[in-house]
Amino acid sequence: MIHWYGVMIALAFLAGLWTAARRAPRENISGEKIADIVFWLMAGAIAGARAVYVATYWKDEFASQPFREIFMIQHGGLVYYGGLMGATLAGYLYIRWKKLPVWKTADVLAPSIALGNVFGRIGCLLNGCCYGRACSLPWAIRFPSDHSTGGVPVHPTEIYDALLNFALYLFLAWLFRHKKFNGQVFATYLIGYAIFRSIVEFFRGDYPPDHIHHGLTSGQLTSILIFAAGLLLAVVLSRRELKRG
Repeated sequence: MIHWYGVMIALAFLAGLWTAARRAPRENISGEKIADIVFWLMAGAIAGARAVYVATYWKDEFASQPFREIFMIQHGGLVYYGGLMGATLAGYLYIRWKKLPVWKTADVLAPSIALGNVFGRIGCLLNGCCYGRACSLPWAIRFPSDHSTGGVPVHPTEIYDALLNFALYLFLAWLFRHKKFNGQVFATYLIGYAIFRSIVEFFRGDYPPDHIHHGLTSGQLTSILIFAAGLLLAVVLSRRELKRG
């Protein structure tokens, strides 16, 4: 049996690798070095995404399950923000180890992260996770009757997210060729993704009640932090560039 979720995750990393390797020479970074980084990013992303998922849903899914269930990711069970943090840490450590330019490398990778997430959200759709709230809109989708939605029409939140990430990828690819300072593309990715993710979260229907706080999902609360981090990064790096100039 083909686990389509795993296939889409693999395609996400391949698409990211191919586009980043083509972009890298503009910053005098070889495609081979980008390929090496991507494998570190893959390991960090999967480890971080799974760790956050297990920690978030421990009481709901894992407290009474065998330990091996923690490592069973072929059917899903990954939190994107956990993956982003894990990949960022792994990538940073590798970049420092190989003495690569940190923010130039981050800018090379940023558009590819958005593109990879397009494939990741298609994987979510095929897996039936990250689904939306019930709705009667013409573009609503139905999962099988034995799905958690009960087969009622729901918002295609996975498609919303995929389309927004593709738009973000196109913008970041353009910005990469017109950026004003190193790190601008990566900071813009953090800001843009946080905004888009927060919008899509309003249509999500898969959160348990105890994962919604003051009307906000855990994804929206994390998005606030990511947005602030991206904004702070943009301000600090732009000011550093002005001083150098």
